[in-house]
Amino acid sequence: MAISFLSVTEIAGDDVTSEQVERLCHRYYWAAQFCKNKDVLEVACGTGQGLGFLASVAKSLEGADISQEILEITRNHYGERITLKQFDVQDMPYEDASKDVIIIFEAIYYIPSFEKFIQECQRVLRPGGMILIATANKDLYDFNPSPHSFEYFGVVELGGILHEHGFLSSYYGYMPISNTNLKQKILRLIKKLVVSLGLMPKTMKGKKILKRLVFGKMVKMPDEIKGGVYEYTEPAALVFGMSDNKYKVIYCAAKKQA
Repeated sequence: MAISFLSVTEIAGDDVTSEQVERLCHRYYWAAQFCKNKDVLEVACGTGQGLGFLASVAKSLEGADISQEILEITRNHYGERITLKQFDVQDMPYEDASKDVIIIFEAIYYIPSFEKFIQECQRVLRPGGMILIATANKDLYDFNPSPHSFEYFGVVELGGILHEHGFLSSYYGYMPISNTNLKQKILRLIKKLVVSLGLMPKTMKGKKILKRLVFGKMVKMPDEIKGGVYEYTEPAALVFGMSDNKYKVIYCAAKKQA
């Protein structure tokens, strides 16, 4: 039976926290510096909030997702502006050495075989091409895995797999947990308890209700982000081969060796 990712995807127009929008914008601002005048592919693009922004800097851009129902939402917004395809990232419909950058944000844990995906990236990318990854930090004490997820990878695990398949990788942390205020620190402890008791809602609908109770006023997830909505700051460089427990989000930039 096919999995429906609608229940775990942040759909354009959903009620979300302002932090979620900030995180969304930041990862695309970060990615843009690698995409200038490049042939770019974003896989697992969801409803494509970052596609328009990436297209403004890339030489060419395509978006892809495994879910046809999610891609229909994306097509309804972008029309003919962005080329969109449906496929499994473990078997990409591209010629060898045809892309410069492959982006996958907040989705590597939904791939049945992450190793097969990396092998496909190795095939599709040109020498010197990049994989850009953003993922929830599994090494935080209050980490909560998403439904439908297979396996989460931190700095250590990503470094091992990428090195094995011929990539040189660098790692960065975004949103330090040390910047949270007292209320948020208390809420994180409550979250850890809720997770440990198995009481965390499994769907985006359930999580939205919980977030509204905790954070109060929500904002709308945009259909398409713009530059300059948030002031961009570079993410912090992390030590290769060492797990991190200080940042909410892990970024990885992996370069295919020539």
